[in-house]
Amino acid sequence: MTMLTDVIVVCSTSNFLRENILKLGGDAIQTSYNTQSKNNTTNSLITVATNGKFPSKQIYFLPCKCSEDENLLRDALKNFLATIIKAAAAENYQSIAFPAIGCGKMGCSVQSVAEIMVSEVRCQIKQYPISVSFIIQPEKQDIYDEFQKQIDSDQPLKKIPNTRTISTSVRNATIEVSMGDITTQNVLLIDHCQIDVIVINSSAEILKETILNTAGDDVRQSFNAQIASNPNALLIVTSSGRLSCKQIFFVRWKPNVDESILRQSIVDFMWNVIQNILPHHYTSIAFPAIGCGKSACSVNIVVKTMVSEIKKEIQKRNLTLKVRFVIEPRQVNVYDEFCKQVLASEVDRSTTDDTLPSTWESPTGNKICFIVPRTSNECKTIAADFRRSMQGSDKEIIKIERIQNPRWYKQYLVHREDFRKTHGNDTEKVLYHGCPENAAYAIAADCFNRSFAGKNGTAYGVGVYFSSNAAYSHGYAHPNSKGERFMFIVRVLIGKTTAGNSSMKSRPVGFDSTTDGNHIFVTYHDAQAFAEYLITYK
Repeated sequence: MTMLTDVIVVCSTSNFLRENILKLGGDAIQTSYNTQSKNNTTNSLITVATNGKFPSKQIYFLPCKCSEDENLLRDALKNFLATIIKAAAAENYQSIAFPAIGCGKMGCSVQSVAEIMVSEVRCQIKQYPISVSFIIQPEKQDIYDEFQKQIDSDQPLKKIPNTRTISTSVRNATIEVSMGDITTQNVLLIDHCQIDVIVINSSAEILKETILNTAGDDVRQSFNAQIASNPNALLIVTSSGRLSCKQIFFVRWKPNVDESILRQSIVDFMWNVIQNILPHHYTSIAFPAIGCGKSACSVNIVVKTMVSEIKKEIQKRNLTLKVRFVIEPRQVNVYDEFCKQVLASEVDRSTTDDTLPSTWESPTGNKICFIVPRTSNECKTIAADFRRSMQGSDKEIIKIERIQNPRWYKQYLVHREDFRKTHGNDTEKVLYHGCPENAAYAIAADCFNRSFAGKNGTAYGVGVYFSSNAAYSHGYAHPNSKGERFMFIVRVLIGKTTAGNSSMKSRPVGFDSTTDGNHIFVTYHDAQAFAEYLITYK
């Protein structure tokens, strides 16, 4: 060895390496090691100063119980590397050199050792900045090649595009929603570290086969062998194979048309997963949206239950966990629903009114609609803009009400911030939305509900329609028995828009809204619009 490093690491379980290092070090190093070893009843780290006998300042000796079982090997190497790097960082050392542990007489898989060591080191140095080298014996070309392959494969470290990722925090945990392919490396990286576990519904044949094909023959054989020995197993755990994760959890789950049974089955599914990651101290996990494909379960029930259950488990157990829900690109409506639930959970944590507009009045009970005084500049400005947009039509404004729905407003602000980060500019527009009286007050209380989409036409997509032209929206403001009509002034996040047509059930992939190319805009996410005022007129 000709390089200079602060710390040389020796796996003390490797008799050959340990004895050779001690022999080369001479009596002083041998004596220091033997003295510490006699008092080391817990197999903890032994550090020996080299005193110039080696091209390093210290030698770290630590046992590592390597195993041919990949799960046990992963746990052993993870603990070994974490202990060493943390200790070196605590001593302010800047560089460290590791051997390829377990690749000699221990008979471990060279590919597994290289993959585990490289990925774990990359995770550790995010927390403890330190230069790490792997020292391979010159004659071990196959080991050198495998380590080089793993280092090269990790090099790109692609991030998920911001346009398809939303996240929130729950205590010490993070919950993310990402659009992408769960088998790809960029989706399975969180903070440049591979996800510990991906969860698959073993009853979802298409996804299961995709995972098994991608992971490789060893994973398929392991899965089939476990199924053969225990056909009714609720959980089957395999190694990751070629996937960029540590383990795959195949969890048995079946949909049900009964909504209460469906909810409970999802609760059980999530609980089963959490129970099985705890013993391994895993800190990151990825879920697909179960039941939202060919099973055609209620997206609302599935998403709300999955998000709420993971939050409950995080809070109940005080977990430090990174959770990612991965949604297929074609399932835009499912992605939107996950985003809605995640953002709603973020709004729930807000305990202050700092983000509320200064013009809002102090709330009274559950009151949401507040009449804007006719003499105020606020009322005069809104009325003038409305009359101008009505294109000269002389309508009597009976009242203008300000919508003060804090939950909806805060949810909209979170969504607006995400849009600004995604698009690099503000895409908010002030538009109009006309509707009957009963719908108006339902919207004020609970936002624009897409379940009513399509009742007034779907020429540019099956979503919620807005227009910059109040005269156009007037056509949908059907009068009540008194001849009164109702029209909202709405803040709408347009984002990236595209021409719509009647076949669009959700926004196209890569876009946030659809349009007629002129004054009409259609949205597909409830938090994408906030009704600011309601005008009652004749």
